[in-house]
Amino acid sequence: MDVDTGTDDAVAIMLAGLHPELNLVACTTVNGNVPVENCSDNTLRTLDLIGRDDVPVYEGLSQPIARADFPVPRAIKKDVQVHMAELPMPAARSKKQAMSAPEFLIKAFAGEHRDAVLVPVGPLSNIAAAIKLDPNFVNNVSEVMIMGGAVDKSNITESAEFNIWADPEAAQVVFEAGFKKITLVPLDATHRALVSLDQCAAMRALGTPAADGAASVIEHRIKGYQTFQPTGIAATAPVHDALCVAALVRPEVITTRHLNCVIETKGEYTIGRTVVDHEFRTKREPNCHVALDADRELFVTMLLETFGRPHQSV
Repeated sequence: MDVDTGTDDAVAIMLAGLHPELNLVACTTVNGNVPVENCSDNTLRTLDLIGRDDVPVYEGLSQPIARADFPVPRAIKKDVQVHMAELPMPAARSKKQAMSAPEFLIKAFAGEHRDAVLVPVGPLSNIAAAIKLDPNFVNNVSEVMIMGGAVDKSNITESAEFNIWADPEAAQVVFEAGFKKITLVPLDATHRALVSLDQCAAMRALGTPAADGAASVIEHRIKGYQTFQPTGIAATAPVHDALCVAALVRPEVITTRHLNCVIETKGEYTIGRTVVDHEFRTKREPNCHVALDADRELFVTMLLETFGRPHQSV
């Protein structure tokens, strides 16, 4: 998993680290929801909380690949207060690895983890860097599951989703690279799988560290969405990144179409937009499977079942 942890990233990490059908190989961190050093610390906290300090964490890029900062610099961009620089979890006891994230990704997919799925749920800076550093990287990755983008929704500008907007040049590199399979899970799907306060209460009642930790950060997200980005359904919020992980185990949790997607990198009003040709207006070949719907009941059931399983916290 390539993460910018972040509240929804934390839930996704816990789902990947605890689901019995998944083997979380490693986490790489990237500048995104919060600065990369905070992403690394939050990732370590999350893994420690669920007793998965065996999962190594590799820190990656601290800024976009072609820009000094986001299209609107972090210091002045609007903060919608759904993420936290420091997650409400015990301080991390484990440490990040010395190797950089792009170096690890290249090494891992060229070697023993060639069959792993790459799951980037933050800006795509590390993935683009790995592509640029190693021409064989794209051929070594069997599948990429990306959380990002939007067709009819947005969350950072009137036309763009944050992960793609934060480093549009990196996203452009990734979508043009020629990966064997890309699945894109945009806001259109994640907003069909909202989690409610009542479901958080049911989660907390499970009594495990993961359930309590997930409930806490989702409740924080719900408060932020109610204030800044109402979902249209009372006391709910999307947990974007976790939906990608759920789809690895239960592909039917999302509904996809094989479409062409290109990234806008220069538009005055549309920078960072995922331009998805869902009406086949062009002759561009489909290059990714785009999720346009999701099964909310199945998604929440997977969270409750996984986080309710006994596990040992560190």
